[in-house]
Amino acid sequence: MGDVIVRNVKARRDYEIIETLEAGIALKGSEVKSLRDRRANIDEAFARVQNGEIYLLNAHISEYGHANLFNHDPRAPRKLLLHKSEIRRLASYAQQKGYALIPLSLYWKNGLVKVELAIAKGRRKYDKREELKRRELDRQMRRALMHRLKNA
Repeated sequence: MGDVIVRNVKARRDYEIIETLEAGIALKGSEVKSLRDRRANIDEAFARVQNGEIYLLNAHISEYGHANLFNHDPRAPRKLLLHKSEIRRLASYAQQKGYALIPLSLYWKNGLVKVELAIAKGRRKYDKREELKRRELDRQMRRALMHRLKNA
Protein backbone atom coordinates (compact mmCIF):
# COMPACT_ATOMS: atom_id res chain seq x y z
CA MET A 1 0.00 0.00 0.00
CA GLY A 2 1.25 3.46 -0.86
CA ASP A 3 1.01 6.79 0.94
CA VAL A 4 -2.19 6.72 3.02
CA ILE A 5 -4.51 9.70 2.55
CA VAL A 6 -7.18 8.78 5.12
CA ARG A 7 -8.14 5.69 7.16
CA ASN A 8 -11.53 4.49 8.36
CA VAL A 9 -10.75 4.26 12.08
CA LYS A 10 -14.14 2.79 13.07
CA ALA A 11 -14.09 -0.04 10.53
CA ARG A 12 -11.89 -2.56 12.35
CA ARG A 13 -13.72 -1.91 15.63
CA ASP A 14 -17.28 -2.14 14.28
CA TYR A 15 -16.74 -4.89 11.69
CA GLU A 16 -15.03 -8.23 11.40
CA ILE A 17 -12.96 -8.01 8.21
CA ILE A 18 -13.45 -11.09 6.02
CA GLU A 19 -11.41 -10.08 2.96
CA THR A 20 -9.83 -6.94 1.48
CA LEU A 21 -9.17 -5.85 -2.07
CA GLU A 22 -7.85 -2.83 -3.91
CA ALA A 23 -10.11 -0.76 -6.17
CA GLY A 24 -9.57 2.30 -8.30
CA ILE A 25 -11.90 5.27 -7.89
CA ALA A 26 -13.25 7.67 -10.51
CA LEU A 27 -12.61 11.24 -9.31
CA LYS A 28 -12.82 14.78 -10.65
CA GLY A 29 -9.78 17.07 -10.68
CA SER A 30 -10.94 19.16 -7.72
CA GLU A 31 -11.46 15.94 -5.69
CA VAL A 32 -7.90 14.82 -6.41
CA LYS A 33 -6.54 18.21 -5.34
CA SER A 34 -8.51 18.02 -2.07
CA LEU A 35 -7.13 14.53 -1.46
CA ARG A 36 -3.59 15.85 -1.95
CA ASP A 37 -4.36 18.13 1.04
CA ARG A 38 -5.74 15.05 2.90
CA ARG A 39 -9.15 16.70 3.23
CA ALA A 40 -11.42 13.65 3.29
CA ASN A 41 -13.40 11.49 5.70
CA ILE A 42 -14.56 7.90 5.10
CA ASP A 43 -15.69 6.96 8.63
CA GLU A 44 -19.37 6.79 7.58
CA ALA A 45 -18.70 5.53 4.03
CA PHE A 46 -19.82 2.25 2.48
CA ALA A 47 -20.02 0.72 -0.99
CA ARG A 48 -23.14 -0.50 -2.75
CA VAL A 49 -23.77 -2.40 -5.98
CA GLN A 50 -26.04 -0.48 -8.38
CA ASN A 51 -26.74 -1.50 -12.00
CA GLY A 52 -23.79 -3.89 -12.12
CA GLU A 53 -21.33 -1.27 -10.84
CA ILE A 54 -20.03 -0.48 -7.35
CA TYR A 55 -20.32 3.03 -5.92
CA LEU A 56 -18.72 4.51 -2.82
CA LEU A 57 -21.41 6.36 -0.86
CA ASN A 58 -21.20 8.76 2.10
CA ALA A 59 -17.49 9.45 1.56
CA HIS A 60 -16.79 13.12 2.23
CA ILE A 61 -14.12 14.81 0.13
CA SER A 62 -14.03 18.51 1.00
CA GLU A 63 -14.41 21.12 -1.71
CA TYR A 64 -11.16 22.46 -3.13
CA GLY A 65 -10.76 26.13 -2.28
CA HIS A 66 -9.40 27.31 -5.65
CA ALA A 67 -11.84 25.38 -7.89
CA ASN A 68 -14.73 27.87 -7.39
CA LEU A 69 -17.15 27.31 -10.33
CA PHE A 70 -15.90 23.80 -11.19
CA ASN A 71 -16.00 22.42 -7.65
CA HIS A 72 -17.50 19.03 -6.80
CA ASP A 73 -20.26 17.85 -4.45
CA PRO A 74 -18.48 16.69 -1.25
CA ARG A 75 -20.83 13.71 -0.70
CA ALA A 76 -21.37 12.65 -4.33
CA PRO A 77 -21.43 8.90 -5.07
CA ARG A 78 -18.11 7.84 -6.60
CA LYS A 79 -17.71 4.90 -8.95
CA LEU A 80 -15.22 2.21 -7.92
CA LEU A 81 -13.20 0.65 -10.72
CA LEU A 82 -13.18 -3.15 -10.54
CA HIS A 83 -13.28 -6.10 -12.93
CA LYS A 84 -16.71 -7.60 -13.68
CA SER A 85 -15.78 -10.86 -11.93
CA GLU A 86 -14.82 -8.95 -8.77
CA ILE A 87 -18.07 -6.97 -8.90
CA ARG A 88 -20.12 -10.18 -9.19
CA ARG A 89 -18.28 -11.74 -6.23
CA LEU A 90 -18.72 -8.61 -4.10
CA ALA A 91 -22.40 -8.37 -5.10
CA SER A 92 -23.00 -11.93 -3.87
CA TYR A 93 -21.52 -11.02 -0.46
CA ALA A 94 -23.38 -7.71 -0.28
CA GLN A 95 -26.74 -9.46 -0.76
CA GLN A 96 -26.17 -11.72 2.25
CA LYS A 97 -27.59 -10.50 5.53
CA GLY A 98 -25.01 -9.00 7.90
CA TYR A 99 -22.32 -8.34 5.27
CA ALA A 100 -21.21 -4.91 4.11
CA LEU A 101 -18.65 -3.40 1.75
CA ILE A 102 -16.60 -0.93 3.79
CA PRO A 103 -13.67 1.26 2.68
CA LEU A 104 -10.72 0.86 5.06
CA SER A 105 -8.49 3.54 3.54
CA LEU A 106 -7.78 5.83 0.60
CA TYR A 107 -4.16 5.90 -0.55
CA TRP A 108 -1.85 6.89 -3.40
CA LYS A 109 -0.37 4.19 -5.64
CA ASN A 110 1.73 5.22 -8.65
CA GLY A 111 0.10 8.66 -8.68
CA LEU A 112 -3.47 7.27 -8.60
CA VAL A 113 -5.95 7.20 -5.72
CA LYS A 114 -6.90 3.68 -4.63
CA VAL A 115 -9.47 2.41 -2.12
CA GLU A 116 -8.81 -0.52 0.20
CA LEU A 117 -12.27 -2.11 0.21
CA ALA A 118 -13.25 -4.76 2.75
CA ILE A 119 -15.95 -7.38 2.82
CA ALA A 120 -17.01 -7.10 6.43
CA LYS A 121 -19.50 -8.59 8.83
CA GLY A 122 -21.01 -6.29 11.46
CA ARG A 123 -20.06 -6.90 15.08
CA ARG A 124 -22.56 -6.84 17.89
CA LYS A 125 -22.00 -4.63 20.91
CA TYR A 126 -20.81 -7.50 23.13
CA ASP A 127 -18.38 -8.64 20.40
CA LYS A 128 -16.81 -5.17 20.45
CA ARG A 129 -16.42 -5.35 24.22
CA GLU A 130 -14.79 -8.78 23.99
CA GLU A 131 -12.36 -7.46 21.36
CA LEU A 132 -11.44 -4.49 23.60
CA LYS A 133 -10.87 -6.81 26.59
CA ARG A 134 -8.69 -9.12 24.49
CA ARG A 135 -6.57 -6.21 23.25
CA GLU A 136 -6.15 -4.84 26.77
CA LEU A 137 -5.04 -8.26 28.06
CA ASP A 138 -2.54 -8.59 25.19
CA ARG A 139 -1.18 -5.12 26.01
CA GLN A 140 -0.80 -6.02 29.69
CA MET A 141 1.00 -9.28 28.85
CA ARG A 142 3.43 -7.45 26.55
CA ARG A 143 4.14 -4.87 29.26
CA ALA A 144 4.77 -7.58 31.85
CA LEU A 145 7.05 -9.45 29.46
CA MET A 146 9.03 -6.29 28.61
CA HIS A 147 9.32 -5.46 32.32
CA ARG A 148 10.57 -8.99 33.07
CA LEU A 149 13.11 -8.84 30.22
CA LYS A 150 14.42 -5.46 31.45
CA ASN A 151 14.96 -6.71 34.98
CA ALA A 152 16.54 -10.02 33.96
